[in-house]
Amino acid sequence: MPSHRRTARAGAVVLAVVATVLTGCERGTSTGGGSYSPGPARTGCPTVLAGARAAVQRAMTTHSAWDGPTTGPRAVPGKRIVYVAQTMNNPGVAGAAKGVQEAAKTIGWNVRVIDGQGTPAGIQAAFSQAITLRPSGIVIGGFDPHLTAQQVAKANAAHIPLVGWHAVDAPGPSKDPKLFSNVTTRVQDVARISADWIIAHSHGHAGVVVFTDASIPFARNKSELIKKALATCSGIRLLAEENIPIPDTSSRTPQEVSSLLSRFRDRWTHSVAINDVYFADAAPALRAARKKGGGAPFNIGAGDGDPSAFQRINSREFQAATVPEPFAQQGWQILDEFNRAFSGRPASGYVAPVHITTAADSGGATTWDPPGYRAAYRKIWGR
Repeated sequence: MPSHRRTARAGAVVLAVVATVLTGCERGTSTGGGSYSPGPARTGCPTVLAGARAAVQRAMTTHSAWDGPTTGPRAVPGKRIVYVAQTMNNPGVAGAAKGVQEAAKTIGWNVRVIDGQGTPAGIQAAFSQAITLRPSGIVIGGFDPHLTAQQVAKANAAHIPLVGWHAVDAPGPSKDPKLFSNVTTRVQDVARISADWIIAHSHGHAGVVVFTDASIPFARNKSELIKKALATCSGIRLLAEENIPIPDTSSRTPQEVSSLLSRFRDRWTHSVAINDVYFADAAPALRAARKKGGGAPFNIGAGDGDPSAFQRINSREFQAATVPEPFAQQGWQILDEFNRAFSGRPASGYVAPVHITTAADSGGATTWDPPGYRAAYRKIWGR
């Protein structure tokens, strides 16, 4: 949502809505992002539940003030950046690339995007092509740099700064592989708030299915953190963990969802997935089982927040919430990190806070675009 629509008044409205969302409704009713009550008011983990409710309220609130960097070097002129994309079919990778391109117009740089087509060979070829262009900097857009170890080494030897987007587990500078900075939210925060949402939404009593891709270390770690956080509430039951590789979601998820419905029936009240894409592919099976789009199982995506996820949430079609990445803001941050590298300054160290989007606080938007960063970066860059 454009920053000018994000106001303090909107934040106050969200607080009021969150309070309503978390106070409960009767079993069998739903308002998409609304509450689920498994029966008489009872709490299996009162302390954990209270903390989860407070965390969810904070994560749903939209603040009008920018909390990122407000000082830094003026724009270095005439730089050329190449964005090597894991695949532009990935909405997150494409969203961050769009943010980089938008910021480049403001700072006065040239950006070229090279699509790795989602295969190891394609990504390696794209990275090699990027190096031959002798750019000022290269973005590692959404893939593991160890996949392109030779290309990373060549870029390092040529003194081409590398900035990652979701390239390694942790945000900030990386020594191995050598990255000037990695722009991402903290996986621990994303996992924790996803679990908190389930705990708060269910009043501490839920039957949960976790969807993950164990072939990706980052995704496997995220799902392990989610399970650990869910286990802090004694009223939460982990019914199953479904390991479905992301490339196979469209072919495997519908069948697995049908099987889960047969096994658990009404005991399956909530789901959490390491990426929103699982719920796009779960929807046909849930619809075929005559499940209501705004009813159980209530689904939350622990990361990404692509436009299709927002559309499902806004229309209450088999997804109740997501923990979205601020793609455009991260694209602007990527260019700011490069500008710091070119100026001999350290990385900014900024990490965007986690946010939860539901139908109650999305405002009809199709992406999470926090306020204030464009004006802040323009001021830093002197633009």
